[in-house]
Amino acid sequence: MRLERLNYNKIKIFLTFDDLTERGLTKEDLWHDSQKVHQLFRDMMNEANDELGFEADGPIAIEVYSLQAQGMVIIVTKDSIADDSDDEGFSDEYIEMQVTVDESDDIFYEFDSFEDVISLSTRLFPLGIHSGRLFSYQDRFYLEFQEFELNGHQIENIISILSEFGTPATITIHRVIEYGKMLMSESSIEQIHHFFITKKKI
Repeated sequence: MRLERLNYNKIKIFLTFDDLTERGLTKEDLWHDSQKVHQLFRDMMNEANDELGFEADGPIAIEVYSLQAQGMVIIVTKDSIADDSDDEGFSDEYIEMQVTVDESDDIFYEFDSFEDVISLSTRLFPLGIHSGRLFSYQDRFYLEFQEFELNGHQIENIISILSEFGTPATITIHRVIEYGKMLMSESSIEQIHHFFITKKKI
């Protein structure tokens, strides 16, 4: 489980499918309002409190993005009004959760810098993976792959490599297409490797 604070009342949690299995849960369980799922969210909130100082008391909104073969990205937003209310009005056991679940088949990753994408190309190109669409949006870079473009490699193995250089995107590709800029519409890995690795060696 990886946690990251996005702002004063919002955090991002990346939960692998192994994390779920360890807790006796499956991806499908998150669609149901069960005691196990509530316990999972409580555990996450306790960890967020310990690691980030993020106290989830009162109403919180939880958005769960299920990513193909990657795990779950969970965005937790605390009701800012609750911060201003009397702390005694809430007990430690009280967390009102509004959960929405979305599932995506995209292999869609976010990178802090273009250098990260160049480094990624040195790992993927030798594996025969030359495809991908590259976008920029709000000073970050995004790569999207379809499963058939992975040259027969196991998705889990490619996800492992992608995770070394970036993180699963928490916004939809549709938003990036609409508001971002497409830098390369096809063969992104091949083009990046050619211009920034091969040509550099010549």
